[in-house]
Amino acid sequence: MRWQHTLFVVAVSAAFLAPAPMVAQAPAAPPAPRPWPPARTADGQPDVQGAWRAVNGGTHSIDPAKSSATDFEERLSGKVTPTASRVVDPPDGHIPYQPWARELQKKLEAEYENPTRPEHIDTQTRCFVPGIPRLYYFPTFRIIQPPGMVVFVWDEYHAYRVVPLDGRPHAPKGVKLWVGDGRGRWEGNTLVVETTNLKAKSRLDVIGDFFTDKATIVERFIFTDANSLTYEATITDPTVFTRPWTMRVAQRRMPDEEFWEWACHEGERDAAVTAGVEPATTGK
Repeated sequence: MRWQHTLFVVAVSAAFLAPAPMVAQAPAAPPAPRPWPPARTADGQPDVQGAWRAVNGGTHSIDPAKSSATDFEERLSGKVTPTASRVVDPPDGHIPYQPWARELQKKLEAEYENPTRPEHIDTQTRCFVPGIPRLYYFPTFRIIQPPGMVVFVWDEYHAYRVVPLDGRPHAPKGVKLWVGDGRGRWEGNTLVVETTNLKAKSRLDVIGDFFTDKATIVERFIFTDANSLTYEATITDPTVFTRPWTMRVAQRRMPDEEFWEWACHEGERDAAVTAGVEPATTGK
């Protein structure tokens, strides 16, 4: 796979989906919860249903927080756009890899454009479900709140996630899922989700940041007012990292968002063919 083709497709997709120009996300403390009295669902949850999207979207890299469209523009212009890291703990903004894991991540980054092995190609580029927490810093997602649970739905990848709130135990350890097994609870206007049973086949970004199936993630959906959400994910994986670390993504409500199907499959070439980058082929 030539990087020009991959970047073109990602850039076209990002340009179509991007809500606004990129804004650097500073690693400051999240906004303090305001005295906001949200409406309540029938089972007493804060009613936060609707469409949400990252203010600074993109999954090319976490440190710095960069989209593939931004990376593509930087390659064309030769000018780097200063962008803060999504990592807010440790304070230096860097993922605290163990030495062997940092070496592996650098190898994956070096090969993401012209990989020598299929497994070195970014899983999202191959149209697999991006996984948790990656699904919360690129696509728009919708929150639905049936009694006793919170459901997240994405147009992309036909993905969905059901988080029970009734305190049931996690699935058996041998069950591994692309989006993990989440169990949630409300702490005021903050939804806390403890996620285990991660398949860990997906990556955190295009350049190869990763964790293993030994990881656990504590996610915090901090609703500060009717239109503002701060998403935090603390990742613990002692097989890869020297300590737990936390990323943060600001989100905003998209009240007029119209969801369209965004079907994707491995080997998709329609965009490249339409643009004349690759020749059309006949047959199945």
